[in-house]
This record gives sequence, C-alpha cells and structure tokens, in this order.
Amino acid sequence: MAARPAEPGFVELYTPKLLTILREGYGLADLRADAIAGLTVAIVALPLSMAIAIASGVTPDRGLYTAIVGGFLVSALGGSRFQIGGPAGAFIVLVALTAEVHGVDGLLLATIMSGVFLAVVGFLRLGTYIKFIPYPVTVGFTAGIGAIIFASQIKDLLGLTLEGKEPAAIIPKLEAIGAALPTLSLPTLAIAVITIGAILILRRLRPHWPGMLIAVTLASVVAFALSLPVETIGTRFGGIPQSIPLPHLPPVSLDKVIEMLPAALSFTLLGAIESLLSAVVADSMSGRRHRSNCELVAQGAANIASGLFGGICVTGTIARTATNVRAGARGPISGMLHSLFLLAFILLAAPLASAIPLAALAGVLAIVAWNMVERHAFAVLFRTSRGDAVVLMATLLLTVFRDLTEGIVVGFTLGALLFLHRMAQSVEIESEVPLVAEDRGDSNGGAGRVPYDSVAASDPDVVVHHLTGAFFFGAAASVGAVLDRIGQSPKAYVLDFASVPFLDSTAAATIEGFLRKAERQGAGVYIAGARPAIRRVLFTHGIRPPRARFKASVEDATASAHRRAAAATAIAAART
Repeated sequence: MAARPAEPGFVELYTPKLLTILREGYGLADLRADAIAGLTVAIVALPLSMAIAIASGVTPDRGLYTAIVGGFLVSALGGSRFQIGGPAGAFIVLVALTAEVHGVDGLLLATIMSGVFLAVVGFLRLGTYIKFIPYPVTVGFTAGIGAIIFASQIKDLLGLTLEGKEPAAIIPKLEAIGAALPTLSLPTLAIAVITIGAILILRRLRPHWPGMLIAVTLASVVAFALSLPVETIGTRFGGIPQSIPLPHLPPVSLDKVIEMLPAALSFTLLGAIESLLSAVVADSMSGRRHRSNCELVAQGAANIASGLFGGICVTGTIARTATNVRAGARGPISGMLHSLFLLAFILLAAPLASAIPLAALAGVLAIVAWNMVERHAFAVLFRTSRGDAVVLMATLLLTVFRDLTEGIVVGFTLGALLFLHRMAQSVEIESEVPLVAEDRGDSNGGAGRVPYDSVAASDPDVVVHHLTGAFFFGAAASVGAVLDRIGQSPKAYVLDFASVPFLDSTAAATIEGFLRKAERQGAGVYIAGARPAIRRVLFTHGIRPPRARFKASVEDATASAHRRAAAATAIAAART
C-alpha cells in the first residue's frame, strides 16, 4: 500500500503566497508584468467597486475603501497567487439588508465580526470542507444573486420615481417598479442603453480593452455634454472624498454584538464560499494551487481592516481575479498594486467621479448580473442529471424568493441527500449461491445483485458474499435484505470486504445482525480482505474472533472454512 503524503506543517500551511514568490526569485520583469496586470484590474475594479457599494445601500466611496484596504490585504496575506479582493456582487443583498435594518455602524461591526470568524475558520483548518458544497448549489446560488442584483438596478436603469422606499423582497419590488413605470425617464434609459451597448460591442470587437470603464466614461461625457437631466454620483451622494478615513471602531456592546451575530455569520459563510471558489477558478486558469486555510485567514484580516476603515465586506472576486490571470500577473503583487492604483484615483481624480451617471453604473451591474447566470452550466446540469437539476432550481428559487442562507443550506442538504442516494445505489453484493425460488428475478432494491453461479453453488458448505463500494447507513438496509434472502444453511459464510473502502457503524451493526443469524444456524463467518480501518469498526461492534475470523483473501477464508467443515464432519463421524 502506498504511503500517504506527509501533511504540511503549520508554518507552511499559513505562509502567504507573497513570501513564496519572493523566495522563488522575483525580478524587475515580474514587477513590470504585475504592474500592468494590477493597472488592468484597477480599471475594471474602479466602476465595479462604486456600483456595488451603491447597490448595497451605502455611498460609493465605501466600495473604493473596501477594494483599497481589503484588496491589499487579501493579496498580501492570502494563499492564492492571483486572488483579487474587494466588494462582490454576491454580497449586495446581504449588505443592503443589514445596512437598512441596522445602519452603517451595524454593517461595519458585522463586517469586522465576520473577519474574526473567517480567521477562526481558517485557523481551525475548516476551509478544506468548503469544497464539499455541490456544484449545482454554487451555480443556482450565483444565478439567484444575479437575478436579485438585476432587479435592484431596474429603478436606476429606467430612472423611475417610486412612491416610498423601494421594497427589499423581490415580488413587492417588482410590483412597486411596475406601478412606477409611468415615471420612466428617457434620458436615463438612453444613458443605460449607451453603457450596456458599449460594453457589449467592446467585448466583441476589442475584448482586451477595459470595456466597463470606457463605457462609463462615454456615458458620463454624453450626459455632461448634452446636459441631460440624469442623476449622478454628485447629485445623490455629493461626490467622493479625496482621502481615506482613519481607522476607527464602530460602537460596540454585548447587546449589539449579539444583534449583529446572524448577519456576521451570513457574511462569513458567503465570504468563505465566494473567496475559495474564486481561488479555485484562478487555480484552474493558471495551473497553480492555493492554500485554502491561509486564504481564509487573509480574508478575515481584510474584513477586519475594511470595517475599521469604513469599508464593506471583502471577498475574492471571480471576474477581477480572472482578469488578473489573463492580464499576465506573476503573483500577489499585482493585487497589491491594483489597490494602490485605486488609492491614487481617490487622491488625484475623485472629483471626476461626481459626474458619473447612476444609470451608467446600473448598466455595469446589469452586465455583471447577466454574467453571473452560468447558462452553459444550466444546460449541462439539466441534460445530465434530474437530481442535480432539482438541487439547482431549489437553490435558485429559495435564493431569489426566500433567503440567501436558506438557499445555500437547503441546496447543500438536497445535494448531500442526492449524493447519499447515489452512493447507496453504487453498493453491490454478489453472492456465489442460488436464490430460493421466490427470490429469482428480484432486483434487490437496487442494492446489488445475487447471480446464480452453478460451480460455486455445487458446494453447499461455503457461501461467499462479495461486497463492493462504500458500505454505510444509506446502503445498510438494502444489503441486509439481500443477506437475509439467501435460501441456504451452509456450514460457513465468507464476506469479502476487499472492495469496501469505507464502513460506518450502521453497516457494522448490519453485519453483526447477520453474524447472530449465522450463529443460530451453527455456521461460521469469515471476513476476507478487510482493511485495518474497517477491522477497527467491526471490532468495536463485537465482530471479532472467535465469533468471526479474519483472513487476508477469499481463497484463504474459503480454504480455512473447508478445513473446519471437514474437521467438524470427521468429529461427527467419529462420535457416531
């Protein structure tokens, strides 16, 4: 048996990739490549950070603080070479709801708390388990977030005037938007169309150009030159400050911490999933491997710092990370430089942001929302598996119409049940013995098959059962039913465990029940090919010599069974 590779030590496990690339050797050519990649990502992140912040119910400058402070720490401390941190579209709904209910101070406290939780999750090495979230859940959840983001931008895309505050729930929101359609602003709609059209045209004709920034700039120039009556960052928020605030802790009390705990836990769960998913995407594009727990610790530090500087939730961003890889980044320094480029924008060019129409930023988010719906993945999952399609749609619908956390939890639960069902179906038991008449042709409930073997069946003394697959609680009842249907009373049973990689306590209890039945029949039981881990579980449940005898192979077990049967026959003959 091959030796298991040694697990990395604590220091190696939490060493940032920044130190790794510096140890490998980092030269001027690498810095030049990272500077170009960082500038490219900053150009993409500039309009996105402001748009996400506005959609999240806070001022646009908070989105920039998030990308500058949080993004810098994600790259400097993280376990991925190419991860770009910042505000993410997936958080819009949660952040907006938290800010609406608890205010900005509550949002900042929840962000800091989630940073602490993320760091704890990383130090407890729980990041490894995030990968167990099924693919249909991530696809459905991401698509649901995309739908919610698009719905939240309809008002600014059309320039509508609502009666009262825009509802948060999707159905009331759409009803309010429908009632406000007579207030549609044609200049606002024109700006949105110009933005979306420019992004789509540039994506097709010049895919390497910064389409979003060009589109927002074009829309701003058109609105300013024609003096269009559209709402801008300046008219709604008064512009963007030309500095970053000093770090400060929002008001904290035990009651406030308890009040913000649900929001902080939601931020933690979503942040862990989103950041590690983004790191996996970077790995698949670059051929590298990230350190998941180190990445979570970095995400924790970034969220703590972002909250202290007035920013919102930080996570790994898939689109900006992919842009970083495609732009030729060599390591985390590109992400650190992207944050510094954004800082330079605030210090030198923040007044220009006042002229950006909100409809242009809404157009950017409309494109982001559309890209979040992985249409190809939908088609593949619907074609290949009905069960995966159910998991996907349940996650999607619950995310859109109920709650983000509920969508993930229910989707994960359904995915886990589907996996258990498939694993149970994969377990087989082949018995070298004929069935009794009433069992011939039975399908065994999908747990396995009991074929008729005329050669083995000619030996009435020993019956061999070959088990294949992970033997756990999902398959225990079906396997037990197959064992109970054997219509013979041999002198010995051989249970072949050579192809069983795993056995849980429920399965061991099933074997123990079969052992009691064999004892009542006066038949011996031999267990062949069981791995040490399986033996330990069986021993714990009382399946040990002399009740059951363990052998290395079926051949050894069968030979031993024949010898004991022959000895028993000879003793019986001598007594008579």
